[in-house]
Amino acid sequence: MRSRLTADDVREYEAALAERAEGLPELAGARTVAAYVSVGSEPGTRALLDALRARGARVLLPVLLPDNDLDWGEYGGPDSLTRVRHGGKMALLEPAGVRLGPDAVTAADVVLLPGLAVDARGMRLGRGGGSYDRVLARLDRKGAHPALVVLLYDTEVVERVPAQAHDRPVHAVVTPSGVRRFCARM
Repeated sequence: MRSRLTADDVREYEAALAERAEGLPELAGARTVAAYVSVGSEPGTRALLDALRARGARVLLPVLLPDNDLDWGEYGGPDSLTRVRHGGKMALLEPAGVRLGPDAVTAADVVLLPGLAVDARGMRLGRGGGSYDRVLARLDRKGAHPALVVLLYDTEVVERVPAQAHDRPVHAVVTPSGVRRFCARM
């Protein structure tokens, strides 16, 4: 489905996603949000990143490490991003500033997770690299309990995705048409 979207479609959906996400109480009250910069036809995040930053939230963005783990840097606006190609993978936009270390994510009140789908149980299907599985495991080890939110297109909320023992459900999915909650926050 994503491959059929035009650039205009992606921009239109991005605006709707930002509007829906900004209405989440978890994001409205968050001081620190770990997010990501969407690429290609992924559900757009840039409008939301700028809105969060404009209201004073600290926005952390991932930096892909050689072992597929994630370091973090602070988002300082569109000019603070640099395009980085990791091997034969798609080029990513990453923060150009100081690296904060992989544990920086544990300070987040909300973690926005990328994904390909989420199911009726709140289980997220990622892209298969394991980067965010490591993030979620790190949060567990450190006793951090941020709200976990996935941004997707409406057609990517499905009945069932494969899940393994280490997978854990997200709290909510935001799509252009609305929000769906899966499990209660602490």
